[in-house]
Amino acid sequence: MATESAWDVHEGVAFPRGYRVEITDGRIIMTPQGENQSDVILEVAPQIKAQLAGQGRVFFDVMVDFPSSLYGYAPDITIVAPGAEHNSRGRYEWHDLEAVLEVELRARQDGDFVKKLNFYAECAIPLYVVIDPSSALCTIHSSPQPEGVYAVSEVVPFGENLVLPLEGREIVIDTKGFPRD
Repeated sequence: MATESAWDVHEGVAFPRGYRVEITDGRIIMTPQGENQSDVILEVAPQIKAQLAGQGRVFFDVMVDFPSSLYGYAPDITIVAPGAEHNSRGRYEWHDLEAVLEVELRARQDGDFVKKLNFYAECAIPLYVVIDPSSALCTIHSSPQPEGVYAVSEVVPFGENLVLPLEGREIVIDTKGFPRD
């Protein structure tokens, strides 16, 4: 039987457009999306898609099923492993993900952000990348540990290449054009 999804409770709910909707600890959190967030996503997604060359898929703002009814995320950008298939709900699951990239301003990296960071590590998401236009930095979190932490964090300033080591290949993202707050 499939794991219950946090999204199941909200099946049929029409969330307002222009907001990031997340479920953390069973609470719905809606955050308005800014122009810079949109600009970064539109800059990054095509670079990833071109380099994947059919070896995996890239999505933005697409619901993913996680192994908890208390957490539901639709990451800014998700890289799905080659060969992954939709579950019975028509969604990908946490174990299908090779990387999650999110545009998060340092000012918004609060307790809910920390819970998400820890949850992604618990779920063994191999890479969690935070792109922060306010500090002009990208942080690559890797080597997830079962206790809910990433053992390695690497900071890459805007203007340098952001290298994502995926299984058997790597993606190189040019950050020169990333907007800054």
